[in-house]
Amino acid sequence: RLQALTLLTLFLTFDLVLFGSFTRLTDSGLGCPVGAHAEISAAPQAMPTGPVTFSKAWVEMIHRYLATAVGVLILVMASVGWIERKRLNVSVAWPLATLAWVCLQGAFGAWTVTMKLFPAIVTMHLLGGLILLALLRVQAVRYGQAFGMVADTFGQEGGWSVFTRRALWALFALVWLQIALGGWVSTNYAVLACRDFPTCQGSWWPHMDFSGGFELWRHLGVQGSGEALPFAALTAIHYVHRLMAYLVLACLLAMAWHLRRQGHAGHARWLLALGGWQLLTGLSNVVLEWPLVAAVSHTGGAAALVVVLTGWLTVLSPAQAPQGRVSNLPDEQPA
Repeated sequence: RLQALTLLTLFLTFDLVLFGSFTRLTDSGLGCPVGAHAEISAAPQAMPTGPVTFSKAWVEMIHRYLATAVGVLILVMASVGWIERKRLNVSVAWPLATLAWVCLQGAFGAWTVTMKLFPAIVTMHLLGGLILLALLRVQAVRYGQAFGMVADTFGQEGGWSVFTRRALWALFALVWLQIALGGWVSTNYAVLACRDFPTCQGSWWPHMDFSGGFELWRHLGVQGSGEALPFAALTAIHYVHRLMAYLVLACLLAMAWHLRRQGHAGHARWLLALGGWQLLTGLSNVVLEWPLVAAVSHTGGAAALVVVLTGWLTVLSPAQAPQGRVSNLPDEQPA
């Protein structure tokens, strides 16, 4: 039951990440700026074309209710994990860390509203959701090992070299860096700073203001001095994310090639599929001028990469599962 509860929470958290992206992209983040419950009828500007609309308020409230449900499930998981810690032989540190993190994530959500979409806070809120997803994925794997439902598929055929494991960790870190850059692009609304591909504004190296673009502690659309953020700063934000995407895709291809040579073709196909998905949705955001479906799908692809890589690295890391409880499963195949 604990394994099923963990998987349910993981699924709902993935949905929460996607719905959070939808909330941000539809400018619904401030749809309920007055507190935990939206008082639409009391807002004098709650008109169909006003800054606070019924539809945006409902989007934000659904986001909050879903986040609350996830928080309650994580609290239940932490409680059960603590009670059953000796029987399960699984460290209780993971569910407790997840509980602490979801509380911090809730604080970031509140600050997102009270600080009026402050870019650094919104980006941290996005990253926090993905960190929560990773924490839940670790628990799902560990409980699966404890209950004999997960096997070390990487341990087949002689195991992996130290170099390969380190390369996978390096890829994992690179993916997180790229996600942070992508979040910075989205929260600063810099997606349309470059509307052509592969060039940007007709140039391979457009005019960019890196210091302005990557000044972290400032309000949306302005510099720390209070002056309007120049377009060159938005260009820098966008183009750095694009250049990093080339590196990430190259590393995904290299890792997929290496996995295939190691006899893990199923895992290689996962990387190729997710890398191709991110390339397709990322290009669609540029050439189709940021359609909502492509933007949310791009976030979903990033979340899927986090789930997949976290699961693999957890299996590759030492576990405290009872001996003899792990069954032999075949190599993973993409759905």
